[in-house]
Amino acid sequence: MINAMMNSQLTITSLMKHAERVNGAVEIVSVTADNPRHRYTYREAFARARRLANALVKLGLKPGDTVATFAWNDYRHLEIYYAVSCSGMICHTVNPRLFPEQIEYIVNHGRDQWVFVDATMVPLLEQLQDTMPDVKGFVVMTDSAHMPATSLRNARCYEDLLAAEGDEFEWPELDENTPSALCYTSGTTGNPKGVLYTHRSTLLHCYASIAPDVFGLSVKDVALPIVPMFHVNGWGMVYSAPMTGAKLVMPGPKMGDGETLCALINEEKVTVSAGVPTVWLALLNYLAKTGKTIDSLNRLTVGGAACPFTIFDDFRNKHGVDVQQGWGMTEMNPLGTFNGNVPPAIADLPPEQYDKMRLKQGRPVFGVEIKIVDTDNNELPWDGASAGAVKVRGPWIIAEYYRYDGQTLDDDGWFETGDVACIDEYGYMQITDRLKDVIKSGGEWISSIELENCAVNHPAVAEAAVVGMPHPSWSERPLLLVILQEGESLSREEMLAWFDGKVAKWWIPEDCLFVDSLPHTATGKLSKKDIRETYKDYRWPDIA
Repeated sequence: MINAMMNSQLTITSLMKHAERVNGAVEIVSVTADNPRHRYTYREAFARARRLANALVKLGLKPGDTVATFAWNDYRHLEIYYAVSCSGMICHTVNPRLFPEQIEYIVNHGRDQWVFVDATMVPLLEQLQDTMPDVKGFVVMTDSAHMPATSLRNARCYEDLLAAEGDEFEWPELDENTPSALCYTSGTTGNPKGVLYTHRSTLLHCYASIAPDVFGLSVKDVALPIVPMFHVNGWGMVYSAPMTGAKLVMPGPKMGDGETLCALINEEKVTVSAGVPTVWLALLNYLAKTGKTIDSLNRLTVGGAACPFTIFDDFRNKHGVDVQQGWGMTEMNPLGTFNGNVPPAIADLPPEQYDKMRLKQGRPVFGVEIKIVDTDNNELPWDGASAGAVKVRGPWIIAEYYRYDGQTLDDDGWFETGDVACIDEYGYMQITDRLKDVIKSGGEWISSIELENCAVNHPAVAEAAVVGMPHPSWSERPLLLVILQEGESLSREEMLAWFDGKVAKWWIPEDCLFVDSLPHTATGKLSKKDIRETYKDYRWPDIA
């Protein structure tokens, strides 16, 4: 059969060239350690990416080599993203919040040749560099005026590297299946695993993410990606914003600072943002303390953990911001489902039912197939009640882990996410737990996530965690751990009574402990593994 259509390759290079030519005058604003408000355009960014590509060649790097970054969300990190991937190399974004032994493992496992490091993270790598024998050198992401004295071997200054190069570079013609980026899971069990993205998977994910019923980015938007670029490519916003011509505002090391976020939103007229729940709580707390508003912001996306109702309700009713929710994972690039625009059947629901639907993780994005299965791998119906293990497949979902000998997919070619969920007749998925965190009490499942969301809706509660602890009569029962809001007080009995009428009676936690802090993973999620270890000797109060 004659091929009637052109077979153009889906590459990040093509995205970059399009953005430079069509959206070149659009602004990128960054907060960095050496500049509180750096400004330039996409055209200037990609000219500097060509300078960097020339420098990469002079450093001895070649297509297929892996280049690591320890960096925040800013313009230099953006330049590295494009220069490395479009040169045919692999951009390995490393999460600096991981434990030192995890960082050592993934840098060595990823076979990183050079490391680009933000100046604020130099001390961390000075302590770890001897555990990274194959790394040839380090590039500190600053200018000569702010270049720190460092013991890093073969250390170079980023701006000095670029200053020595011209901005002409012949980008190689790449196959769309060329690897472009590498990101490791947080390694909550065992060593972190590497997920190797390709140019094709990245472009397809980008096309999906800009759809009206997903992020809905357009040239009218000013986007503030708060989710770190070292975490699943910042949910792809550093690709989708240039593709559409949205202005980018990048918070650098201030991504968790409510005051800085408020200032950026108001001064740069940010319209859309994305981040994890802890970031939004920090912003809401700052707004509540100062009485300030964020009038330009019209929508934000919550991901990485379930969205508490308080976040949804406060942004909507106090600030007029539509809170949308997404779900996915590192192995999915990360987008899987999205709860943004709602179909008419949902919009017409009574307010209480409508709110429950908006707090679900959303409907599958086209390109992602989802099914839920029981313990015998039988597919379960989408009836809103049947809960099972979530499996996915699609063109931007992992086929195999990087340099991994184990099995990644099941025998039918599906990837098991480790989540437990139900899906309703409208296609809305609700994550009820992680398979490893689900509480099995008397042969029935209890959702720790639903209990946590219920607990944090109490006005005196700042954060809550629920874990299943061994029980002689019921196998497991839920134990609630609560951090109170500053200045608030609450008794155990008052906290447990809060659940009455909100969840099934047999779901109500057996006990409640008030704590000063809770452990989190490197990506900001509650670390249930550490909580269970801390309380492994816990005994129920009514059991001798």
